[in-house]
Amino acid sequence: MLSFARDLPNICSLAGLVCAVAAIWLAIRGNFPLAIIGILWAVLFDWMDGIVARRMAGRTDHQRNFGGQLDTLIDLVSFGVFPAVFLLSYGDFSLWFLPGALLIVGAGAIRLSYFNVFGLNEDHTYTGLALDMNALLLSFVFLFETFLGHTAFSFVLYILLVALLMFNLSSLRTPKLAGKWFYVLIGYTLILTGLYTFIAMNST
Repeated sequence: MLSFARDLPNICSLAGLVCAVAAIWLAIRGNFPLAIIGILWAVLFDWMDGIVARRMAGRTDHQRNFGGQLDTLIDLVSFGVFPAVFLLSYGDFSLWFLPGALLIVGAGAIRLSYFNVFGLNEDHTYTGLALDMNALLLSFVFLFETFLGHTAFSFVLYILLVALLMFNLSSLRTPKLAGKWFYVLIGYTLILTGLYTFIAMNST
């Protein structure tokens, strides 16, 4: 089993898992700016593993199939478990936030299972909003948290994440972002990493 961990695309996937688990831990600890940084890098590694896999020659069918399964399981942690924990933690683990967290994880599992069976559409679009887009939108919206205050923003966060899961499970066709969009993602990740690092340093 461990031989698959030496496959470069899988190394990228596992690096994303490390970022996601760190983000979950930071969210539980209440360090939300650093948690956002962690999940941003998880998205970056999630994109990177596919790019590396497509450019590598000589990968076996077993390596490709293993990588696909690994990627899906890590996506569930990164884009299903993380936002649920983030919501619960930001809501001070109130019982009122539990239904939203359960919906987020359930929707993530359904979305990923659907994609594993049906894949991309013939026009290379997704059915429904890709889960990683939730993390990218969350990272942008959370920049406005200080302007609203904790209580008001907790409702905004709840509504945002539940609305996003409905788009995840919808029949809406969304484009698969690739090519130059990866460089946009790198820039977005670096800029927001800087901003959230500044926020974290000034909130201590």
